[in-house]
Amino acid sequence: MKTSIDRRKLLLTTTATGVAAVLAACSSPPPAPVVLAPPPKPTLPRPVQTPPPVAAQPRPDKISNALNPKDYRRDAASHLYSKNGDRIYKGKMPPLLYAVGVLQVEVDPRGHVTSTNWMRAPRHAPEVMADIERTVRSASPFPAPMRMAGVTYTDTWLWHKSGRFQLDTLTEGQT
Repeated sequence: MKTSIDRRKLLLTTTATGVAAVLAACSSPPPAPVVLAPPPKPTLPRPVQTPPPVAAQPRPDKISNALNPKDYRRDAASHLYSKNGDRIYKGKMPPLLYAVGVLQVEVDPRGHVTSTNWMRAPRHAPEVMADIERTVRSASPFPAPMRMAGVTYTDTWLWHKSGRFQLDTLTEGQT
């Protein structure tokens, strides 16, 4: 009978140990100890940079009162002529030109060139294309289109082999 009691004790002890192990596996781990860190140093917020109000921005040097892109084209051509007086072909152009290109120019409300787009590019003369684009960008700012919220205008460049040019808007014609 003693062996039967020993077996029962062994069985009971083993069962109790197994139940304890299962219960221990199901419980959550003890909480981590709380470590107190020093408080963060106060920092000043970074200043937000905002553009100056429109009234505080300087007024453009030149203003265009054109109501549409066609009228603005004349103001832009006059502006380009004033910036490149020594490069303008004087008089009527000869019948055969080195290059003819049609360029579309986008101007923002302040008169700055934002983009150019070739409608008809003189691809046989890439140096002319580069020179025209450089000429337009270096003439910026153009007259500010005050009656339009920016403008996209198109003009035809008539290019002589000497490097001088006329714009179709202000051309003196051809012989």
